Amino acid sequence: MSGTRGVEFGRLVARFNASQSQFRVVAIHKGAYDEAAIEAVTARGSKNFGRRAPHIVQASELGGAFLLDHKDVARPLWQVMAEAGAELRAEPALAGAEELLDAEGRMLALPLGRATPVLYYNRDAFRVAMLDPAKPPATWYDMVPTLAALVASGSDCALTMAWPASTLLENMAAWHNQAFATDRLMFNNRLAVRWVSTLATWRKSGYFTYAGQRGEAEARFVAGECALLAASSANYDELRSRARFDLGIAQFPYYDDFDGAPLNTLASGAAFWVMAGRPAAEYAGVARFLAFFARPEVQADWHQRTGLVPLNAAAYELTRKTGFYTAHPGHEIAVRQLLVRGTPNWKSLRLGQFPKLRSIIDEELESTWQGRKSPLDALNAAVTRGNAFLDRSAK
Repeated sequence: MSGTRGVEFGRLVARFNASQSQFRVVAIHKGAYDEAAIEAVTARGSKNFGRRAPHIVQASELGGAFLLDHKDVARPLWQVMAEAGAELRAEPALAGAEELLDAEGRMLALPLGRATPVLYYNRDAFRVAMLDPAKPPATWYDMVPTLAALVASGSDCALTMAWPASTLLENMAAWHNQAFATDRLMFNNRLAVRWVSTLATWRKSGYFTYAGQRGEAEARFVAGECALLAASSANYDELRSRARFDLGIAQFPYYDDFDGAPLNTLASGAAFWVMAGRPAAEYAGVARFLAFFARPEVQADWHQRTGLVPLNAAAYELTRKTGFYTAHPGHEIAVRQLLVRGTPNWKSLRLGQFPKLRSIIDEELESTWQGRKSPLDALNAAVTRGNAFLDRSAK
């Protein structure tokens, strides 16, 4: 964490330290994302490991998978909390943290900064296109006349998207209550074929612009080149501070002819992992700090100051009752998308090596955007390659 979130986390650490005298938390910034997770693993063989090893490490989904790949590097969160007799106010369903649960539904790590895909739009570009800036497209069918009007008004990039595999397929499946995978990938269904085919058609007609996998979409949008952007809600505060236009944020669109849609999107992001190898007595302090961080009042403060999704519904209710969303409606959109309205058919994955699977899906989607494969062929290839990779990993 750097920037505003780093400052806010430092403030929470100071608040915890001032609230009691038995333990003191020291937060250390390690630089590049997941550098701390890598260092925590590679330092285990050093003679100074006991003095240098962290008690807690922040890791992304990829960093978390890296930690789990190394036996006895991280301790299960549920075990640490149980030993300390500490209560943890976190709800995996709201935090979108199913990938942080073990096979028995127990938490392995504590979600830290969760976010979910939303739709950003340039209200100024809408006005130029004679569109109502207060009415962004709610469905993918509504998107067609919106994109047509934007292109007709001179927009060279009407719609772009970030992180295609996770945004387009995982979240589309969850949002429409469709199966993505069980222990095998199975997302090459009617929804995915329709969706990818639509984007391929939009790309040919100039409605959709593929902007790569690593930040290009956000950069083009904030520069004013693209009028609509589907991306993570975690970007909201940064986009709002950098945009030189009237920024709008709306719910992620859906197809309204699928039963049960919209259901809920998925949250993703970093988590706190408890490292092994420290003195047993010190884990009481670890448990106490993480329980403090998960308190509804602390989570409400964290959510309001960072824009990240809180860990529990109680924090959302506290925020709502203060009138925060009346003044800042954009911060509520992501939370409301994660509140499940019914019994989901779709569950998040706990498949091994999921970051690698995402890379395979991205590669196949790119073959469609580049016109080398049909949407159906690309989706079938992604499922076939992904399942073959899972088979090899199992062996």
